[in-house]
Amino acid sequence: MRSLPLRALTLRQLQFFSVLVQEGQFGRAARRLSITQPALSNAIKQMEKLLGAELLTRSTHRLELTPVGAEVLARTDFLVNTVEVALRDIESTVQRGRAFVRIGVVPSASGSVAAAVADFLRETGRVLEFAWRDAPSTTLLAEVRSGQLDMAVAAITEPPGGLACVDLFRDPLVLVVRRDHALAQKSEVNWEAIGSEQLVLFESGSMPALGNPARAQFAQGAEPYRVSYSETLYALVRGGLALGLMPRLYTGSLRDPELMVLPLAKPRVERRVVLVYLPGPMRNVVAQELIGFLGQRLPLPAEAPVRRRIAKKKAARASR
Repeated sequence: MRSLPLRALTLRQLQFFSVLVQEGQFGRAARRLSITQPALSNAIKQMEKLLGAELLTRSTHRLELTPVGAEVLARTDFLVNTVEVALRDIESTVQRGRAFVRIGVVPSASGSVAAAVADFLRETGRVLEFAWRDAPSTTLLAEVRSGQLDMAVAAITEPPGGLACVDLFRDPLVLVVRRDHALAQKSEVNWEAIGSEQLVLFESGSMPALGNPARAQFAQGAEPYRVSYSETLYALVRGGLALGLMPRLYTGSLRDPELMVLPLAKPRVERRVVLVYLPGPMRNVVAQELIGFLGQRLPLPAEAPVRRRIAKKKAARASR
């Protein structure tokens, strides 16, 4: 069979293309790669000749991917990331006798994931080298697809296309209120009871997809405050400036006597917390074993209502 021109593509050319797109400029990319700008330009031209298609449109000030270039980049990044991680895995295995595994996790689930990984190491006797990545779910899903992560625990509202997905548990929205707020006397709150109260919620992640439709359904008034960090959300609630709307998982570490966490019902709005990974053969056996272990260990049992659970914690503290 006649060899395809694509087989003449080299890993080095692919790396050059990936870095060039990241930097957006030949000069910066060449400096990062420690090569000359003409050498980089020639490498990209050779790629385009072998592919028979233009990858980039060039102007004086910026580069833009063509539609073909965007498709090639996705596959290029996957190949480059996979090779780099495989080499690190080989180095770790040969020099230190331990496999290398990369795990991504949304910050709100990091405690559960870290505890489960510790159980895996203790129960299997494995000695591993880990890379941990905490980031929003959209970032984690993209990095699993591109081969930068072996697996990730993420929160989703829609099926993650192109990835294998194991459902772990559902994470409902809850309301965080001051202890002296009128709603704090209720065992749970429905959306209508929130009425025209000022809300504060996260500006990114799953919150826009979860909170906005429910707010629209019940014609809630003022546009909510949007913040990036739970500390800011709690501060606004503590100051009496807003009621906090957030996934329950975030409130697991909340230890503030001024604040209460209340279940939200009618409707119950929740996100799916899932374990995702690329389908097909795994880079190493240990990563595959860990995925199986986490899929069994991470699903959480049904929990008591949030308000009652906090009350129990308070009683336990009082008895000490």
